[in-house]
Amino acid sequence: SIASISILLSRIVDMSLTNAPDLRIQAQLPERYRDASEEELGEMIVEAKKTLGKKLLILGHHYQRDEVIEYADLRGDSYKLAVYAAENVEAEHIIFCGVHFMAESADVLTSREQTVYLPDLNAGCSMADMASEDAVIDAWNKLTAIVGKDSIIPITYMNSSAAIKSFVGENGGAVCT
Repeated sequence: SIASISILLSRIVDMSLTNAPDLRIQAQLPERYRDASEEELGEMIVEAKKTLGKKLLILGHHYQRDEVIEYADLRGDSYKLAVYAAENVEAEHIIFCGVHFMAESADVLTSREQTVYLPDLNAGCSMADMASEDAVIDAWNKLTAIVGKDSIIPITYMNSSAAIKSFVGENGGAVCT
C-alpha cells in the first residue's frame, strides 16, 4: 500500500542518516501513517525521494495499483525491473513494489552495496508458492534415482523463489520467462 511505501521511505531516510541495521520484520504502521490521508502520504513519499535522490529507486510491477505506480521510477515486468535495479548502481535503496520472488530476483542481481526492500512482506504469488524448495528437492531426488542426473535438465519459471532458482542453477538448469 501507499502507506507501506511511505513508512519504508521514512525508515530508509532515518537509516541513511544513522546507519541503523536493515529492516527485516514487518511491523504495524505507526499511527502517523495510518491516520494520514492519501495526499499526506504522497507528500511524505515525494519528500523522502527528494532527500534520498539517486540513492533511492522505486520499482513498480505492472500489476500494482495506480496509487502505488504513481511514485515508481520505473514500471515493468519482474525481470525487467530486476535488471534495471542492477544497472542503477547509484541506487543504494531499491523499493520493489511487487511480490517476494520479484524482490528476491532484484536482490540476486544487485550489488552488495544495494539493499532491496519489499514494502509488504506478506505480498506473495500463488504461482511462486506452488512449489517449495523441499518439494522440488524431493521430486528431484526421486526422479534422479530412477533415470539419473544426466537425463534431466531442471527448468523453472521466473515466478519461483530464489531458493528454487538457485537449486535449478546448481543442477545445470535454467530459468525461463
